Amino acid sequence: MGYTFNFGPVFANLDMLIAGALITVQLSGGAMILGTIIALTCAIAKTAGPAPLRWLVDAYVEFIRNTPFLVQIFFIFFALPSVGLRLTPNTAALLALTINVGAYATEIIRAGIESIQRGQVEAGYALGLKKSQIYRYIVMKPALRTIYPALTSQFIYLMLTSSVVSVISATDLAAAGNDLQSRTFVAFEVYVVITAIYFLLSIGFSLLFAFIGRAAFTYPLSR
Repeated sequence: MGYTFNFGPVFANLDMLIAGALITVQLSGGAMILGTIIALTCAIAKTAGPAPLRWLVDAYVEFIRNTPFLVQIFFIFFALPSVGLRLTPNTAALLALTINVGAYATEIIRAGIESIQRGQVEAGYALGLKKSQIYRYIVMKPALRTIYPALTSQFIYLMLTSSVVSVISATDLAAAGNDLQSRTFVAFEVYVVITAIYFLLSIGFSLLFAFIGRAAFTYPLSR
């Protein structure tokens, strides 16, 4: 059985896939930024907050980590309109991605904070540093440096997971590919190109995170 490859229709509509890829980058990038803010807030609350706040953060993290992302996005897009909150597909996708990555990143950052030894904090107090300075320089920066690889891996996984949002008609790369395949009927060629684009996006994010890591956590040799 022979098969004649036909990438012509795919390359003729490459602008559609590029537009979808840009939406994927926007959704993923927005969720990474907002999710990091949520994760930092929750991690600090979980390690230094009062008991009721810790319980609330625990409930959020456990609920998100123990339910499928597909169900979460269906709930946001299909269930919330029942109580009067109607969102566009892309907005619902961004909200779902943000809530999801925020929960996973909370545990990563919490583990980093708790890895800092108590003696280092006490040394900071002995040197006369303020509490805010101790938390910033002795706790948070070393903790973030420690968990940065795990955190960025989670972000790349988030970008790949974002392909699921096409099920609610969000206009991401996966949705663009599905639309193009239904028009051209060259499924193999379409999904080969989509796979290549996702691979290039992953490599691009990896290089960006590596650059940010060097800029943020590499100390100069001399002061």
